[in-house]
Amino acid sequence: MVAAASSFSAASAPRSGEEIREAFLNFYAERGHKRMASASLIPEDPTVLLTIAGMLPFKPVFLGQQERPAPRATSSQKCIRTNDIENVGRTARHHTFFEMLGNFSFGDYFKQQAIEWAWELSTGVYGIDPKNLVVSVFRDDDEAEQIWRDVVGVNPKRIIRMDEADNFWASGPTGPCGPCSEIYYDFKPELGDEGIDLEDDDRFIEFYNLVFMQYNRDAEGTLTPLANRNIDTGMGLERMAQILQKVPNNYETDLIFPLIQAAADLAGVDYHQLNDKGKTSLKVIGDHSRAVTQLICDGVTASNLGRGYILRRLLRRVVRHGRLLGIDKPFLVTMGEAAIALLKGAHPSVIERQEVILAELQREEARFLETLERGEKLLAEVLDSKPAQISGDRAFELYDTYGFPLELTQEIAEEQGLTVDLDGFEAAMEEQRQRAKAAAVSIDLTLQDAIDQVVADQAATCFEGYEALDQASCVQALVVNGEPATTAKAGDAVQVVLDTTPFYGEGGGQVGDRGVLAGSDLIVRIETVSRSRDVFVHAGRVERGELALGDTVKAQVDRACRRRAQANHTATHLLQAALKQVVDPGIGQAGSLVDFDRLRFDFHCPNAVTAEQLQQVETLINGWINEAHALQVQEMAIDQAKAAGAVAMFGEKYADVVRVVDVPGVSMELCGGTHVANTAEIGLFKIVAESGVAAGIRRIEAVAGPAVLAYLNERDAVVKQLGDRFKAQPAEIVDRVAALQEELKATGKALAAAQAELAVAKAGALAAKAEAVGAFQMLVERLDGVDGTGLQGAAQSLVDQLGDDAAVVIGGLPDPGDMGKVILVAAFGKQVIAAKLQAGKFIGGIAKRCGGGGGGRPNLAQAGGRDGAALDGALAQARSELEVNLQRET
Repeated sequence: MVAAASSFSAASAPRSGEEIREAFLNFYAERGHKRMASASLIPEDPTVLLTIAGMLPFKPVFLGQQERPAPRATSSQKCIRTNDIENVGRTARHHTFFEMLGNFSFGDYFKQQAIEWAWELSTGVYGIDPKNLVVSVFRDDDEAEQIWRDVVGVNPKRIIRMDEADNFWASGPTGPCGPCSEIYYDFKPELGDEGIDLEDDDRFIEFYNLVFMQYNRDAEGTLTPLANRNIDTGMGLERMAQILQKVPNNYETDLIFPLIQAAADLAGVDYHQLNDKGKTSLKVIGDHSRAVTQLICDGVTASNLGRGYILRRLLRRVVRHGRLLGIDKPFLVTMGEAAIALLKGAHPSVIERQEVILAELQREEARFLETLERGEKLLAEVLDSKPAQISGDRAFELYDTYGFPLELTQEIAEEQGLTVDLDGFEAAMEEQRQRAKAAAVSIDLTLQDAIDQVVADQAATCFEGYEALDQASCVQALVVNGEPATTAKAGDAVQVVLDTTPFYGEGGGQVGDRGVLAGSDLIVRIETVSRSRDVFVHAGRVERGELALGDTVKAQVDRACRRRAQANHTATHLLQAALKQVVDPGIGQAGSLVDFDRLRFDFHCPNAVTAEQLQQVETLINGWINEAHALQVQEMAIDQAKAAGAVAMFGEKYADVVRVVDVPGVSMELCGGTHVANTAEIGLFKIVAESGVAAGIRRIEAVAGPAVLAYLNERDAVVKQLGDRFKAQPAEIVDRVAALQEELKATGKALAAAQAELAVAKAGALAAKAEAVGAFQMLVERLDGVDGTGLQGAAQSLVDQLGDDAAVVIGGLPDPGDMGKVILVAAFGKQVIAAKLQAGKFIGGIAKRCGGGGGGRPNLAQAGGRDGAALDGALAQARSELEVNLQRET
């Protein structure tokens, strides 16, 4: 057990941000980790705008797309996040720029080593008293809890199990994933160990996250163990500085406060004497000054697109908050100089790029100040008129003429208790786009492909598909064969954006509609419809005629497909209601798929749903269908919907006003999907399968409506084929198959016994090849064409023949024509075991040579591998290691 309390050494612990960073990197460097420089804030990954996490530079390694730089690595990675910029300065820990300290294992060490080192670093190097620490583990990760409790020695009451949202990491819907374990600092340990709530931000701060990347998730959600398990950790430098420097928030650490002080000096104020609003402005300036300095250093320049827009927005927030503090002269260069002086020790590139950084700051501030005063005056006049809302035209005028980002106008309006007419703003923006003729609009090269570039410049699509399945629509944007275009001809693959559409865009688990876009001599077959930034993208192919930007087309949804999707979607709602009634009222959705021919529903449930329960669920749903419940669909305030008992759909984000789909007395859910008008339209419901897809997650697959008939016809055809094959009536098939299984099982046992006897017979001829090694006998041979059971029997038989001083290793290919499967077996006599050699440990190490592993008892063990070409080398290694070990013990 790790001695937790004895590690505590507060007196010598690092204190400054630089010391904390160096202590982390040195700690892991001393333990064989390659020290890696921070990657740029501009990532190589084209799907990500900025580097948002410490592991991002290693993502290709974890995904198997690049060779690992070393078995182990450590870094202090620069990161930028702006998704919650409104919280910067208002909370104790939100930042745009931050540093993530990390240690990584690429198929090297795993869970126990990562946990032990994290604890040693926290308590020993950083000197944190164990009484101030709490750890969380994924709810099903018994192994991690056991290591924390039994190996490290953490009080079980301070080990908290948490759900996927907090303690399960994934790279995306598919790919590498695994449970997490986090270490929290407890600011109030005197409150005790009972009822610990890690959501209490006043008491706890999470500072170290350990990700155990041990599974691969496929498209069906199935988890399989990774051959090479990885470790990905992250420790927030700013958070650790707050803890060790014993200050009330991250901003008052030596990583940021010197910039706050520089801004306070420029404003002629005392930070500690200011009210919360003044302190927030200083914190924003301090935080953003670090961020913009690093962004410009890494090559970002201010613009109205992509990364450039993020930089411009941050710069203009700094200027505005400076003016709120009374700074009435240019000051970005001064803040840039202060940031460079603060950052140069850890990030020397800011010195090398100093001229570029300061020039960009000066240029952007001058550009903003030219129009800021007039814009602020205009906005002040608007606010003085006491409007109920800032109009979209005014907000657009501020954006277009005075350089005010929309978010800045929203922020100022919010301070006055007002909102901005976003629909009006988008309408004004669209008018400008039309005037500029979309072809002249700059394209953000950071976006993934042509359609994303086009979508970024489009207003949200108006969806009319609840009421209509065909309507006249105008072509707003067009991508042909992957490139932006103005026209498309027959045969072209197209992606089309319409101003309004009856087509449902994939979302909420429901697939997009199919159908056609038609004209006088035009047919465009639409195969799928997706959404991007609330813009509906219709993908398909031109079958006849020509399509051009600005054309008016008749958008027609395939009514048969829509009906099938509606039936499946409403059936999914009924399925959730039935599961709550039959299995557990606490069941919650974990994902869904509503297709034209099937539905899939994932839900939280610790145990498999029994066959009896599935039958009850199916019967209940078909009963509701037969009762012909008329659905009631209405829009209401989200608080009102929740109060009425409406269930939220998994993974969805909701506006203040939501759409509620109610099957009276049965189900009420927030849902933007399409549904039948009456449950009777569903017709029939049939469960096809129930399975587990992850720890605590079950999946039900089913069909509804017309798809049920197709499913039953297919099953009936199979039954008829089996009846013909077995010459049996349908009711007799089960008994006939059971009899055949018993017969096959008996034959299999007889075959296995014969193979084992043959293996023992073959092995008998090998006994003469045993070699004397000191006081022991050693036999290492290859025997192909024998399965694992046979090899074990052969190895044990040889030890029985040779005696207690024998060490036998046999390896072979069960199928000599299959080089992808290797079996290795070790059998050790009693004297060999007494000499401190164990078959399980020995053979597991040898199997690594063949790309595998394994183990077993001290006297008999089996291992496997995937590289048959390496078998002879593995046996040579076994012979060499056995000889050395046996001679040493003689």
